Amino acid sequence: MFIVMAVGVLVRKKGIINEREAERVNKMIFVVLFPALMFNNLYGKELSDAFNPRLAAFAVITVLIIYSATVGFVLKVEKSPKSRGAMIQAIYRSNFVIMGIPIVSNIFGSDNLAVTSVMITIIVPVFNVLAVITLEVFRGGRPSPIHVISGILKNPMIIGAVLGLIAAALKIKLPAFAENTVTMLAKAATPMALLILGASFNLKSVKKEKRNLIICLIGRLVVVPAMGLTAGVLAGFRDVALVTLVAIFAAPTAVSSFTMAQQMDSDGELAGACVIFSSMFSCLTMFGWIFALKSFRLF
Repeated sequence: MFIVMAVGVLVRKKGIINEREAERVNKMIFVVLFPALMFNNLYGKELSDAFNPRLAAFAVITVLIIYSATVGFVLKVEKSPKSRGAMIQAIYRSNFVIMGIPIVSNIFGSDNLAVTSVMITIIVPVFNVLAVITLEVFRGGRPSPIHVISGILKNPMIIGAVLGLIAAALKIKLPAFAENTVTMLAKAATPMALLILGASFNLKSVKKEKRNLIICLIGRLVVVPAMGLTAGVLAGFRDVALVTLVAIFAAPTAVSSFTMAQQMDSDGELAGACVIFSSMFSCLTMFGWIFALKSFRLF
């Protein structure tokens, strides 16, 4: 991920794409590619297979608790509404959709991915709904509940997730050409988002956002994993279920948080910096969390 972002930085340095063009491509990713990714994550899934209701309930409740604690903390330390939205999203929202499968596959093998796959279909929509609510509320004004709900319902990522859930629940089968098209768009979403994130990176903005960036990195990579994983261990989760929780709570900030922040009038520069630096430092922190759990023979 970090290398792909670095390629995006080089693309910008070489003048292949400028700042205005990067914003337009980012909008295309938000409106076209990420909805396809959300739909594809749910389409064709047998939601009842490997469904662990206890794990699902624990993860959702813990995410909501962490989200609430994050909102309370950010409201105390930051005054700018736009920065508040970006900070809240950067701290509570992890890159579970990208990190979950590879982590579990590397530790337990590709035959033990069912539980993690089902959890992705549950947690990622929760992340996205909370992100849309957060960014709508902190746009800078005081939107009415109707305005916030309207923004949620019109959000392309929410639309993609809802359509995916409907297709999965009703077992709708698309024609082969439509399936292939959606799959191609979904596969393009993450690499394109990483490239454009790199192309949009501005070192000057990092210096300006240094305080908030440090807060977000500590929150995302240290505090949230400590809370979520400690609770998970105490709740008795082990093996695949526990490593799935590692991917939920210890992964870096979600790549899509930058795209959403930029497109929903939040602090896109701070959001982008959080994705880049949390991805870089997570190489150390995620190893640390996994090593610690393995040392205590919890999986």
